[in-house]
Amino acid sequence: MRIAIVGAGIAGAATAYELARDGHEVTVLEQRSAAAEEASFANGGLLAPGLLRPWAAPGALGPAPGPLLGPRALVRIASGATRADLAWLWRWRRATGQAAKAPLPPALAALETLARYSQARLHQTLDTLQMDPETCQGGLVLLRTEAEHAALAPVLQLLRDAGVALHEVDADAARRIEPGLSPHAPLAGAVHLPGAEAGNCRLFALMLRQAAQELGARFQFGAAVQRLHAATAGAHTGVHTGVQLAGESAAQPFDAVVLCAGAASAALLRPLGLRLPLAALHGYTVSAPLREALHAPQASVVDARHRISIARLGQRIRVGGGAELGGSATAHHQPTLERLYQVLTDWFPGGAQLSGGVQVWRGTRAMLPDGPPVLGASGLPGLWLNLGHGDNGWALASGCARVLADLVARRTPEVAHEALGPDRFSRF
Repeated sequence: MRIAIVGAGIAGAATAYELARDGHEVTVLEQRSAAAEEASFANGGLLAPGLLRPWAAPGALGPAPGPLLGPRALVRIASGATRADLAWLWRWRRATGQAAKAPLPPALAALETLARYSQARLHQTLDTLQMDPETCQGGLVLLRTEAEHAALAPVLQLLRDAGVALHEVDADAARRIEPGLSPHAPLAGAVHLPGAEAGNCRLFALMLRQAAQELGARFQFGAAVQRLHAATAGAHTGVHTGVQLAGESAAQPFDAVVLCAGAASAALLRPLGLRLPLAALHGYTVSAPLREALHAPQASVVDARHRISIARLGQRIRVGGGAELGGSATAHHQPTLERLYQVLTDWFPGGAQLSGGVQVWRGTRAMLPDGPPVLGASGLPGLWLNLGHGDNGWALASGCARVLADLVARRTPEVAHEALGPDRFSRF
């Protein structure tokens, strides 16, 4: 089949690789000048387990604290926020309350299953390509109080039921696992996840782009998609759907289109009658050179209270967190950045070199109010969806791509995906 993929972030690159492996004629259309230039550029780097990343899903690290609006709100309303953003925030907060109760909603349970499948698929790909995108093994969720521990109970039970290896440890054991943790920071305990991982998302996306090209995939950069055209009957190959680029008067025909365009996806779907509650949630990362290995994380940790991650990526430390609704051109929010620096120095004083060589990044993650992505058939012939991954893009990319490729080939995927369809939002 002739298949167009819209978007060359980690989701688009992984989808291109899997479809090219299956023998399809793949064209990837990307508006930027290179792959992984937007949400996949400098994300927090955490891979698995799926539910214990800072913004993986509402309620995953316990109920959202504080009010919906105001300076203490978990999600900051930045300048440029619209009424649609506020409506999304209300839906997200409602989903947070549902996710904090047992049993967890089906889509949230499916998220963890898909994340574990994706982690296995990622390792298969790395073994095939003989590459390593600066991965590190193991993780800790740091709990400052017993209340934070109690709030995690529903998710920890789900992980246990799914067979995920985890150990609830006291402060002394946590500091033996991560010797660089400050002995002075308040620590009630931690959740140790020996199977957790972190890695360089952008590096892996570039690896996948190269591997897909070697399999025959074409990448067109500077190709902004202006419109998706509904499928029409083709004379020879059945259903055609169209992709119209900016500045072109006619649509390019393809047998199928896979939409992996992140935050831009909602605007492309709306003219086709598909409305998804997709919001652009902005977050920050700070990447700093390693200063002293003994005082730095050996792998990855998550501060449950502040929803901030700290990961070791090669010779760098990356700190990620914060969530803002508002225009993408908004200036950096200094209090959020100061909180990232503060959490880093609270837990790992002296581990990072902060006097020079520091990269500060504000990225956009396209997120749905209940956390998991939309994956599978759109309901329109020839149009497939792989979008809205939020904080899960890096963790889910390999698994989502394989599921999508299987569906396109009319094979039964190896993991259940039905709870991740777009129709789940009909109840919102």
